[in-house]
Amino acid sequence: MAGCLVLVVGPSGAGKDTLIRLARAELAGDPRYVFPRRLVTRPPSGDEDNDEIDAAAFETGCASGAFTLHWRAHGLGYAIPAQAADLAAGGHVVVCNVSRRIVEEARGGTVPVSVVEVTAPPEILASRIAARNRPEDGDLAARLAREARVRADLTILNTGTPDEAAARLIAHLRAC
Repeated sequence: MAGCLVLVVGPSGAGKDTLIRLARAELAGDPRYVFPRRLVTRPPSGDEDNDEIDAAAFETGCASGAFTLHWRAHGLGYAIPAQAADLAAGGHVVVCNVSRRIVEEARGGTVPVSVVEVTAPPEILASRIAARNRPEDGDLAARLAREARVRADLTILNTGTPDEAAARLIAHLRAC
């Protein structure tokens, strides 16, 4: 059975974590699907499902190869635990929220990768980011101005209900 890393990418406020949460709930009874918690150098919030890692442990993990993927964005360190690649190599569909900037690096690895881009118009992104009211989100205009093009296997324009967009993600995951 082939597995893969499914990289869910898109701008801040697109709804990636919401869609991943809904997919995880829908697929909870099927052990083929794995949704690892990413590591971030900030405490978890209600908007993001992550485990906190301190800056020193992040740097050590990067240097020692302890992560499947890692990157820096908005002054923070982000990482996907090493076991994610092992699970994908073992036949699991491993779903991760990652930066668009590391997609090509991930595609160059040994594990098959599928990319799902979640996006929305700028006014919706701005509204969602502002609603989080998270000081560590930094400059809203800078977040919205950041562009990164990716070659996606599926693009979800997340402008309807979360359930509608999640249904598209779930269908993609089931086809992996």
